[in-house]
Amino acid sequence: MRIRLGYVAIALNLKNITSSSTVTFANYNKLKSEDEKLSKLKRVTFSNIDDLEKILKYNIENNIHFYRLTSKLIPLSTHPEVTWDYENYFSKELRAIGKIIKSSNMRVDAHPDQFNVINSVKDKVVKDTIRNLNHAVDLFDLMNYDEGKLVIHIGSSVGGKEDSIHRFISNYKTFPRRIRERLILENDDKVFTAKDVFRICEEIEVPMVLDVHHHNCKNNEENMKDLLPHIFSTWDSESLPPKIHFSSPKEGKLDRKHADYIDVNDFCGFLDLAKENVNRDFDVMIEAKKKDQAILKLMRNLRKINYNCKFIDNSTI
Repeated sequence: MRIRLGYVAIALNLKNITSSSTVTFANYNKLKSEDEKLSKLKRVTFSNIDDLEKILKYNIENNIHFYRLTSKLIPLSTHPEVTWDYENYFSKELRAIGKIIKSSNMRVDAHPDQFNVINSVKDKVVKDTIRNLNHAVDLFDLMNYDEGKLVIHIGSSVGGKEDSIHRFISNYKTFPRRIRERLILENDDKVFTAKDVFRICEEIEVPMVLDVHHHNCKNNEENMKDLLPHIFSTWDSESLPPKIHFSSPKEGKLDRKHADYIDVNDFCGFLDLAKENVNRDFDVMIEAKKKDQAILKLMRNLRKINYNCKFIDNSTI
């Protein structure tokens, strides 16, 4: 059983490096000419892509094999009142990003923002979600990276859970195939439990990512050890191994906010459960405030407590 750890978007060990610089629509609108507006968008996008390259190379140098892209790489790319051909200006740079990812065998995915709601009762929100997810797919296509996945929650609970689930499945089936092929569904910490999401994944045949802390916060007394084999089975036809999300609560067991680092004893407890009940490779997205630093500290703590495993590199056991 091989476990690889990943982190989200920002490498804190790289000072003043970010692939998430933004241009607000308000500031964009203040620029006087179309040339100024385009120049601003191109300048910020170039900076983001350049810093993304630095982050990916940092990951390679530090043997970090799993990474989540920011959703803010291309500023205003999906804003309904902004049209600019970033593909034409940055296709070469995005192809280069894809080559770095593929040549290093890094796993890279994305988690579109929470305002993307497939099962919204508002047609505009659903249409906006399609536009935003199409953009995310466009980026992976421009990178020529076929294994890029998009993690998304079930979303709205308007009308009750059962109606919301039915609405999700119905809307999902109308989405473009290029989006449906990229999606992974995740349980949340308020409404849709791991069992709910597994049920949906089985019906529409998409893989599921288990968020362990979300499960702890929201469940109907389902046992993790009973759920895990079923959840991992949704990956059986995928080229990549299953993935989970792991975080520690900031204050108290059921605090939904993420802590800076990972509680090593809780993490070991989950690994022991996984070893006993599934015993297969999987990847872990560490959702901690300290990002890459949280991975490196967790690995140090695993060594410190002499956890019974083989340490392969900085992020793999």
